[in-house]
Amino acid sequence: MDNSFNILQETKEGIIFCARLVPNSSFNKIAGYTNEYVRIKISAPAVENKANKEFISFCSELFDVNKSKISIVSGEKSKVKKVLIKNAAIEDITQKLMFVLDSIHKD
Repeated sequence: MDNSFNILQETKEGIIFCARLVPNSSFNKIAGYTNEYVRIKISAPAVENKANKEFISFCSELFDVNKSKISIVSGEKSKVKKVLIKNAAIEDITQKLMFVLDSIHKD
């Protein structure tokens, strides 16, 4: 990842991950990315916090961390969200994300 990427930000609490959700999709998957966020299709609808819960589960699998270590820090009611992955190392999260992003195209 070059320095123009803002998808991941290191903080003292952990790593902030920026994503743009597309709810009501056929299945959960990463659909593309920009310098600002990763576009993620989520099968759950954007009602009653279902898409947010599904997004946290997706991030848990993507980054191989427990769901309890992931929380939405901004965008709770927006399509663009920032989640905090607590106590995570930037190198580990970057490596896992880049493995997936290398197989798809940039928007």
